[in-house]
Amino acid sequence: MSKAKVSDLPPLPAHFPYLIKAMDQYYGVASNFVDEPIIKKDKAPEGKKENKKLRILITTFWEYHVIGGLQNYIANLKDGLEKLGYQVDVFSPEKFPSEGTKGIYSEIHDQFKKFFRERYGTVSKKILHNICNLSLYKMMLMDVDFSKYDIIHAQDRFTCNVLGTLNEASQKPILFTPHGFMTHSKLKFNLIEKGSIEERYFTTIDEQAIKNANQLIILSDAFRPILKKLGADNSSMTTVYTGIDFGVKKFQNGQKKIIITCVSRLRPRKGHKYLFEALSLLKDDLYNVEVRIVGDGEMREELENQIKKLKLKNVYFLGSRNDIPKLLSQSDIFVQPTLSDTLPISIIEAMFARQAILATNVGGIPEIIQDNYTGLIIEPANPKQLAEKLLLLVQNQLLRVVLAKQAKNFADKQLTVTNMVKKIDKIYRSLL
Repeated sequence: MSKAKVSDLPPLPAHFPYLIKAMDQYYGVASNFVDEPIIKKDKAPEGKKENKKLRILITTFWEYHVIGGLQNYIANLKDGLEKLGYQVDVFSPEKFPSEGTKGIYSEIHDQFKKFFRERYGTVSKKILHNICNLSLYKMMLMDVDFSKYDIIHAQDRFTCNVLGTLNEASQKPILFTPHGFMTHSKLKFNLIEKGSIEERYFTTIDEQAIKNANQLIILSDAFRPILKKLGADNSSMTTVYTGIDFGVKKFQNGQKKIIITCVSRLRPRKGHKYLFEALSLLKDDLYNVEVRIVGDGEMREELENQIKKLKLKNVYFLGSRNDIPKLLSQSDIFVQPTLSDTLPISIIEAMFARQAILATNVGGIPEIIQDNYTGLIIEPANPKQLAEKLLLLVQNQLLRVVLAKQAKNFADKQLTVTNMVKKIDKIYRSLL
């Protein structure tokens, strides 16, 4: 990061005037802040595109090396584009030197805390934490020479906000790929209170990200209604399913037991407790079944206690693993009982691994798991229905084989890195 001090920069609230304006409106404060002008590069006219090797900047607000789904997406996209001969750079906070960062953050924190308290008489911890990180991230990105890139591809709403002003001089096309349902999801799970200042603030961030983007690349059609409410239109959104390279040997289960596998973080919204409730309804029918729970998280102790309470003898917690292909090669049935998701990589992995898949009707899942064709679909938080469909798969080997084969065929055609990169490259070139 450059040696510039916070004191050398314009007053911090002026960095994100649209956020302060939204908060002013919420609190009924007369506002002297105006929205930033949004100047987008016009879309290239239709016709023959120059066959040049592009320079791409992929950016994320998150430390993507520690976030599984995002990490895989960026790594696969970068690798695929480089195979086309493109130069691809990835910028995220951990790419920048950390010397002095804590001191700068502390100074930013003190300024915003004072500003909010004097202006509104109160301070939201969530907003304070976020706007401080946004400001620090903006200072980091000030050192980037955007003019040397042909395309900037933001992987989150926060980055797309920051790029709005930093890219003003270069006017490079900005693409935005949301990897979650943003404020919509926070409200759904009561992580943000409806009607609160936090809802107003983070919704404004969502809206500004869409304003700043020339095009949105969405992971599934499930994003469309949510993004439309935030100001996007259909012409600005293109669905490109996540592609992966997932090598696994042909399924061979040498054991007599039927193995059920669930790969997911142990978090409340992943729905493990409903899977265990379903298993408790099937105790007498699972004498030859082994259930493997792969992943770790804050709910592990609670879920282990649930297993003991339900007296389930055939459930095993394997923790975080780096041999998912091997585990799936040993499995017969893959279960994903999630309550909210976009398009889980674990399901795509299971498709390539020839699994009979049972998943919930949330997010983009039903777009790739077509009920009774590439898998079975159930409603979330419904242990009775989950038990019924699970028992059907346990007792019907032919059904398992047919569903697994059709899932693999779909994945081979639609969910490879090559297919994903080909579609994204076409979008890039349409903006040049």
